[in-house]
Amino acid sequence: MTTSTNTQETAANGIVPNASFLALLPLFLFLALFIGAGIYFQSQGVDFAFYQLPSVIAILPAIIFALIISKQKLNQSIDTFIEGIGHSNIIAMCLIYLLAGAFASVAKATGGVDATVALGLSLVPSNLLLPGFFVIAAFIATAMGTSMGTIAAVAPIALGVANEAQIDLAIMAGAVISGALFGDNLSIISDTTIAATRTQGCEMKDKFRENLIFAIPASIITLIVFTLVGQGQADVASQEIDFIKVIPYLTILILAVSGLNVFVVLTIGILLAGVTGLFTMDYGLILFGQDIYTGFGNMQEIFILSMLVGGLAALMQQQGGLTFVSEQIEKLITRFSKAKGGASTRASELGMAGIVALTNACVANNTVSIVVTGDIAKDLAQKHEVTPKRAASIMDIFSCIVQGLIPYGAQALLVASIFSISPLQAVTHAWYCMILAVVAISIVILRKRVA
Repeated sequence: MTTSTNTQETAANGIVPNASFLALLPLFLFLALFIGAGIYFQSQGVDFAFYQLPSVIAILPAIIFALIISKQKLNQSIDTFIEGIGHSNIIAMCLIYLLAGAFASVAKATGGVDATVALGLSLVPSNLLLPGFFVIAAFIATAMGTSMGTIAAVAPIALGVANEAQIDLAIMAGAVISGALFGDNLSIISDTTIAATRTQGCEMKDKFRENLIFAIPASIITLIVFTLVGQGQADVASQEIDFIKVIPYLTILILAVSGLNVFVVLTIGILLAGVTGLFTMDYGLILFGQDIYTGFGNMQEIFILSMLVGGLAALMQQQGGLTFVSEQIEKLITRFSKAKGGASTRASELGMAGIVALTNACVANNTVSIVVTGDIAKDLAQKHEVTPKRAASIMDIFSCIVQGLIPYGAQALLVASIFSISPLQAVTHAWYCMILAVVAISIVILRKRVA
């Protein structure tokens, strides 16, 4: 979602949209349908209630409504919508989604996930199981770029270990969620990172380094907490470790942090994962191609939604909706801060955090929340001298914090189903998300501003 760029282009042409609350109604309609359906299905006891109505379907009535209330002629409104879809940042974001999905699919099919889990388990001392599983989940999520994939891979093993060591299942579930959200937030191939960096216009390596300022102290505190509450111990059965299959994950991490173009990084990762499979198992070129295509398919929903949200945002921007939101936020910033000593900057950063957190609480999807609020955050960043890497980091951090703490989020629902506990029990022990919230707010308030 990048219509803040469109806003600048429109302003450059001498056409500045008038602020209009009515232009935001399509967005509210989308949220109402998405949230309303989730609440309804939850009341009916349906599993994964907030995922029964696909977001790409819920947004269609909102788009139609935006076209109806537009002051432009229908053909012009459709052109505006298509221009929003086809913006270069939207297309680049979608291509990165496809490559990230392909890498995750191929790496999983060729045994990369199992090898990484086995490596992690081999390094966990029997008396440090809780912090150990936090670290394992954190590393795998950082490498895979998906909290859901990490939970699916690690949680069944964590459950067996917890039963053997008589560790409280809710605490172990919290450790797995905590590590998974750590990696989801930090990973350079996570869809949240992709969305945050593309909407804010910064490099992934810069956002990664900025994220470390928040993530490292929060993770250290979390490790201490899980160590102090650790209970029981169990000798984990040794597993065969295939270091070769871990190489693709390590490679993309190193290349991405070094600053290599993300398209090149992911392409190399896909090829390495495929070659690893070709030389270490019964894995042919046809399967390689099929797994790449499967990975593309796994990204279908967020791919389509990003395009549709880009088009909807263009319509709302053209009609003055985003101008209205920006003006309201500006009023709050003016009220609660003086533009001296970085106070205005701090207020705008907290404003970004609040907007993305509230949106994520509504839609129960951290990537969607970033895409929906990306333009507003970018406008705030530009007006109050917040660097793009800082804005992207804050957007990603606070969306992941909320995602790990809502009991109706996919992560909580998945881990709860595996551990046979309630989602509320799971999120109440997702201590990393709680600690990260405190650390992030403290850093935003206290840290000196540097370029």
